[in-house]
Amino acid sequence: MELEEVFSSKTRIKILKLLNQQGQRNVSDIARRVKINYTAADKHLRLLEAEGLLKLYTYGKRFRLYSFNETAEKAKAVQNLIRAWEQNK
Repeated sequence: MELEEVFSSKTRIKILKLLNQQGQRNVSDIARRVKINYTAADKHLRLLEAEGLLKLYTYGKRFRLYSFNETAEKAKAVQNLIRAWEQNK
């Protein structure tokens, strides 16, 4: 996926900002905080995980937590961009 495709969604940007500010969160919590339904949140999170920006932690069969993938350069770059943007509002 191209950079502009990842950042073309306001919802994906909200998810990235939330995870940058709040850290690890489960899908239901992300959906509630971003004000979208569970299915839409799941779709966006899977896409961001496939791009290497997020890391998935699974506990049991149903409990899934997402956070930034701290080992991926792309994820670090996105976190730096968010921090710089938020500091210069």
